[in-house]
Amino acid sequence: MSITLTPIDSVDYISKEDFVNNYLNPRKPLIIRKATETWPALQKWTFDYLKETVGDITVPLYNSAKADPSKAINAASGEMKFGDYIDLIRREPTDLRIFLFDPIKHAPKLLDDYRSPSDLMGGFLDKYPNMFFGGSGSVTFLHYDIDLAHIFHTHFNGRKHVMLFDQKWTERLYCIPFATYALEDYDIANPDFKKFPALDGIEGQEAILEHGDTLFMPTGYWHWMKYLTGSFSISLRAWDKSWAIKAKSLYNLTLQRKFDNLMKARFKKDYMDWKENLAIKRANKALAAGKP
Repeated sequence: MSITLTPIDSVDYISKEDFVNNYLNPRKPLIIRKATETWPALQKWTFDYLKETVGDITVPLYNSAKADPSKAINAASGEMKFGDYIDLIRREPTDLRIFLFDPIKHAPKLLDDYRSPSDLMGGFLDKYPNMFFGGSGSVTFLHYDIDLAHIFHTHFNGRKHVMLFDQKWTERLYCIPFATYALEDYDIANPDFKKFPALDGIEGQEAILEHGDTLFMPTGYWHWMKYLTGSFSISLRAWDKSWAIKAKSLYNLTLQRKFDNLMKARFKKDYMDWKENLAIKRANKALAAGKP
């Protein structure tokens, strides 16, 4: 019993033609090792620099505990001054992460330190891209992004283990209904196949991201990430050209999210138990049918 993981393709440089034909259009992941070599951020964005720039901002923190059934999926577990958090992840392992932090919004001068990869594609979305921070050993649970954007995810000041899975494996990954994350009762890095048999035989890709590496994650790709050292990343998001995907993104962000939050607030654990049981039934059914 096993999950088959193959290396994510990796290049130092890539032309727009090669990127579009071999990765963007077929929606295939890629690591571009030297996409950031002209970014001032590559040398400039140290822990000390970010602490000096936005250290006084209070930030929400997230841990590895299973989500509270009555709260939204992105509900924080606590908060801390950003500078104190940086001291923490430099000092010791911790499962605390900062998720969807916008330091650039508080320090616009950081906008000058990175470049959107517009030489490869258009459609970039954010004026203030999100950043993600994690302590050694912290894990980003298995999910795909609700807005279905393409992601260019660049890592800084450490190492991060990444696993990716195509959308075709959604049911076999025990996707929670009305959500874009997987059942939190298994560890995708060390699954219990007797308890979660639908995971046996699924196929994915993996890599270790180093300082300055940029991971291209196509729309809808499932991803799991583990910080091997205290470090951080920035994500630049771009629309897929498909109007069907844009429409699905809008549905996810409005109707689906509002319905799910309403049901959580009203029915709490009963609703979450129903969703988890349905995820298991769907996974077992997909396994029995030999999907995908």
